[in-house]
This record gives sequence, C-alpha cells and structure tokens, in this order.
Amino acid sequence: MATSLFQSIFHPSEIVALIQYKFLKSSPIHVIPPEQKAKIRCYEFLNKTSRSFAAVIQELDDEIRDAVCIFYLVLRGLDTIEDDMSIPIEKKEPLLRDFHKTIYKKGWTFDENGPDEKDRQLLVEFDVVIEEFLGLRKKFQNVIADIADKMGNGMADYAKDAAYNKYGVMTNKDFDLYCHYVAGLVGIGLSSLFSTSGLEKPELAKETELSNLMGLFLQKTNIIRDYLEDLLVNRRFWPKEIWTKYVDDLADFRKPGYEKKAVDCLSTMILNALQHAPECLTYMNKIQNKSIFSFCAIPQVMAIATLALLFKNYNVYHSVVKIRKGETVKLILKCTNIYEVANIFRYYSKVIIQKNDSKDPNFMKISVACGKVNLLHII
Repeated sequence: MATSLFQSIFHPSEIVALIQYKFLKSSPIHVIPPEQKAKIRCYEFLNKTSRSFAAVIQELDDEIRDAVCIFYLVLRGLDTIEDDMSIPIEKKEPLLRDFHKTIYKKGWTFDENGPDEKDRQLLVEFDVVIEEFLGLRKKFQNVIADIADKMGNGMADYAKDAAYNKYGVMTNKDFDLYCHYVAGLVGIGLSSLFSTSGLEKPELAKETELSNLMGLFLQKTNIIRDYLEDLLVNRRFWPKEIWTKYVDDLADFRKPGYEKKAVDCLSTMILNALQHAPECLTYMNKIQNKSIFSFCAIPQVMAIATLALLFKNYNVYHSVVKIRKGETVKLILKCTNIYEVANIFRYYSKVIIQKNDSKDPNFMKISVACGKVNLLHII
C-alpha cells in the first residue's frame, strides 16, 4: 500500500482512490461454507493463477460466479498443457484435443508438467475442478465443454505447426486467429454463460463477433506489453508480417541504434489492437447486469490505459511496463456504467493522440482509430 501511494504522489485522485478501495475491500467478497472443500480449493486456485480476473470474478452475482470461476480454471488447465514445452507433441496433442471430454472424468489429474511450469499444481489437483464442473447446471457445462473443445483443437493445430514453432505468429491473419483461439473464444463463451444464467438477454449469446473482438483487444494488448517476457523464453507472438518491415530479427529492437524502428513497430502493433476498441464499447453498451458490466469493463479499461502507456514507450523492449496501482484502482472505481467507461476510453485515446507524431508511419491511421473511439455514440 505504501509503495502504491508513493507511486501516485503526484496524482492526488489516485491516492484518494487507493484509500477508498482499501476500505471497500476490507471484508471477504463472498463466503463459502467450510464443508465445500472442493469449491474452496477452486477459488484458491483462481486467486493463485489469475493476476487480473480473480477479484472481478468473485464480485459476480451468485447465479453466474461459480460457472465463470470453473470456466476460467478449465481453460487455465488447458493453457498450462499448451504452454509447457517439456511435454512432447505426441502426448500434448491428444491431451489438448480431448480436454473437453477429460473434464467429465471424475478424479482425473495430471502430474507430468515440467517442475518449472507455474500452474502445474492446478492440474495435479484438477479433480477438484472437475468435481465443481460436474456440479454446475447442465447448460453451463455444455458452454464450457464446447469452448474447451474449440480452444483445445485450435491450440493443438498451432502446437503441430512447424512454421509457428520456428518463427512464431506469421501473418496478421494468423495473429487474429491465434488470439481468437486463446481469448476470442473466452469472450464468446462468457457471453453464452451470461445469457444462460438469465442475467442477460438471450440475444447476447448471438453477438459472437463482438464477443470475439472483446477477447482480441485484451489479448493483443497483453502480447504487446509482454514483448520482453515472451522473447526471453523464445515465444514470438508479434506477427512476423509486422516486425519484418523494420528488422531482420524480433530481438533487434533491443539493440542500440534501433530505437526509431522499435517505436515505429510498436505503434503498428498498437494500431492493430486499437482498431477493436469501438466494438468493445458497443458490446459493453449491451450489458444490463451491473456485476457482469463491471466484470467486462474493468479489464477493457485496463487495456486501453495500457495501450496509452505503451504508445511511443521504448521501455517496452527492456522492462515490464505497467500502469500504476493507484491508476488501476481509480479506473476500477469508475467502472460503474457505460458512460463512465466510454469517457475512460475517450480520455486514453486522447492521450495517444497527444503522443502521436507526424513522423510516425502510422500517424494518420492512429489518429483515425482514436477518432472513432471519441466519436462513438453511446445510447
């Protein structure tokens, strides 16, 4: 808390937000009866494995909270298998493709992840997730299994792709498809869960394109921010089609003398993500339930704030760039309705416009993309 306050010392409104948030969050969000050991363990895993979603999931209404928690853990389990390069493809592929069936197998666990895989314990105790999954309403189970099926097969296709394994994501089209499998499908599944719960209209489940773009916006922002972290473990998610316009190797951006090219490439990546912002606001404008709205809005405002911070910021190539805790809390407290969220999007799009430079090769396109956010009409 003291560190966060110090970081916000020149931003008084953030200090106020930090203090307000501390008192608002001083009591447990919801209490699980002690006899429900499997459910308690699932929420413990949620808090351990999620940097950003744990709190917002736990603030969802009772009708949907457990389903979203289990949905997240099922997909995290799938992702933990996909991420682990120590698992040979001969074993990994069937695990990924059959995972939507595995979640119906009582008592199933997996202890073959490498010792350094950060979420391996989730799979070691995955029987508790399966127990809670099987206790959900059948309609919720069907949504989760359907998304796990599509995601697992998409991940398996990429895991088998020799070009992807050697060079990373190749084209902008591949970039959209990869982000669809790992994040867009999450958005589609969440919309179906929201509708199935009865908290949102059935029509929301049909908004598959908007739901997909909500996921793409978050995933692309994370991929831009995580350039260094991914590069150090030889993961390459920035599309080769983009970065080869500037350098011969993705790692070249870190070298002295490449600063201008690095910043120009960064603006191209940010433009690629920014194009989805208007559709994110359009989707959130359709949400009626207050807890679901906050759940959707908080990650989205963090994403637009992060893009504004990353824009023209060469530090991306040498360190982890994150928005201040005070700024984060201030944004969380403001996510109460679509008008506040739209104002946040407009504010950060203006920050990007103020940083924009006529010498940037994407100058006009970035101005237009930000203009679309500013001019979007919210009813």
